[in-house]
Amino acid sequence: MVMKLARKVGNSLRAHRRGLLRAAAVLAVITVAIAYALRDPAPVGYFTSTRSHDRFVGAYREAMAQLPAPDRTLDVRTGYGVVRLYHFSGGAEPAAAPLLLLPGRASASPVWADNLPSLLRSRGVYTVDLLGEPGMSIQQRPITGTTAHAQWLHEVLLALPEPTIHLVGVSFGGWTAMNLAVHRPQKVGSVVLLDPVLVFAGLSAEVVLRSIPVSVRWAPRSWRDSFTSWTANGAPVQDVPVARMIEAGMQAYVMKLSAPTRPSEDQLAAVDVPVLVLMAGKSRLHDAGEAAKLAERSLTHGTVKTYPDASHALNGEYPNEIAADISAFLRAEQP
Repeated sequence: MVMKLARKVGNSLRAHRRGLLRAAAVLAVITVAIAYALRDPAPVGYFTSTRSHDRFVGAYREAMAQLPAPDRTLDVRTGYGVVRLYHFSGGAEPAAAPLLLLPGRASASPVWADNLPSLLRSRGVYTVDLLGEPGMSIQQRPITGTTAHAQWLHEVLLALPEPTIHLVGVSFGGWTAMNLAVHRPQKVGSVVLLDPVLVFAGLSAEVVLRSIPVSVRWAPRSWRDSFTSWTANGAPVQDVPVARMIEAGMQAYVMKLSAPTRPSEDQLAAVDVPVLVLMAGKSRLHDAGEAAKLAERSLTHGTVKTYPDASHALNGEYPNEIAADISAFLRAEQP
């Protein structure tokens, strides 16, 4: 009797184990199938469809109409793709080295609409659509690692006729500018960073969590608008052309870029060009106070200032003040 009971229990346990193994096998097959269905082997960034591309281009052109008319449009071929730039002639100091404005992630040249009028009072300006981001630049080769991020922009600077260029980067554009100064500073005259991300501080946990749902392309538009508004501390975005362009780009474009890595304090200290850091005191993307302290401690030729009430969208909130700070910085630093 005891032996029969033991055999029954053993058979039951073996059947249970076989059931678990079958379930695990089915789950593994389903997991592999889902991963295969969602795989994205494309090595470079791309628009998801013609319709999405056309929607983005329409929003881009509407936002570009808010800028002064550029006197030149340039498409510069680099080893990583074709990079779109616009040149705007400046005023009081036409012979002065120009500014090159680098936008934040998932934005493009139109993000500088509020800044150009005041910046152009003193000197000429280039704007650029970052390679591998939604815009008019066309990525043609994988961009992997900090040196590749620096190399394509270095090739752009080499193609420009001016011997010296001053970089101005906002948000991720600030990282892009500083990364160039770290790795390929040959034509860089100075660097201006507007609340740069991943240069002096890591991203906040909240922005990481909030960015996850909006990275899903089929998420509703309201989620992307809400995220953009949140980064600007609740500013309305529904009727803002550049915000519509950013939303369209987030929905339409798949980025294929290696994740940016923060430069070390030793790398920051080794930067041998003047750096102006303008932090947003109420930025939600990072701890602006800690970032300012690290910038002051690490930069050999750094000037750090915080706009206490600014959100991460400080370039649109304080365009005249930023232009004045940049002009004063360049006058003080240039011989």
